[in-house]
Amino acid sequence: MKIHHLQLGPLRSNCYIIETAPGRCVAVDIGGDSRLLLEFLKMKKLRLTKILLTHGHFDHIGGAEEVHKATGAEIYIHELDAHMLTSATDSLASNMSFFTFTPVTDWTCVYGDCFINDGECTFRVLHTPGHSQGSVCYICGDVIFSGDTLFCCSVGRTDFPDSSSAAMTYSVNKLYNLVGDYKVYPGHNESTTLDYERESNPYMRPFRGKNDEQ
Repeated sequence: MKIHHLQLGPLRSNCYIIETAPGRCVAVDIGGDSRLLLEFLKMKKLRLTKILLTHGHFDHIGGAEEVHKATGAEIYIHELDAHMLTSATDSLASNMSFFTFTPVTDWTCVYGDCFINDGECTFRVLHTPGHSQGSVCYICGDVIFSGDTLFCCSVGRTDFPDSSSAAMTYSVNKLYNLVGDYKVYPGHNESTTLDYERESNPYMRPFRGKNDEQ
């Protein structure tokens, strides 16, 4: 599985392009700069088939509609964040004077924990509320695309209208208890590993002794 990384949109959110078969790929989050992504796909001779959104905030969905129109790629989002795709207020775009909101016109909802297949890859959708009600992580092989749920030594903000610190604690515990180690590709900043976060992330500290004894 080959993974490419771009930083897109006004907040330079991470966009990941995963090659799922020869000449075929999916993208995780498109925060803006659709032309840059389309030029990258053309340069690499890749056909984009799916856009997997980790949540509905503007800095992760800002370029999704334009890329969808240009490529025909299907857009996936959790049902609880789908309302953000058509609302500048719900997506928090209206709080940013420098951002022009483009609503998404067509998408597919995912419900709870499920699987999305593309090419030779299967993406497990892990519902991880906290940063938003419909935040998810996508797991493929030994990789977690964690959106704004888990960062290197931190977690996503929980002070937005759709956020919940209690739900974030639940989701971080859920990630902590996954079996084995994973590479973690978050929505912002640098990549990490799940084992490193288990040892170093202060938000995982409450689970270390208790969960490791089970």
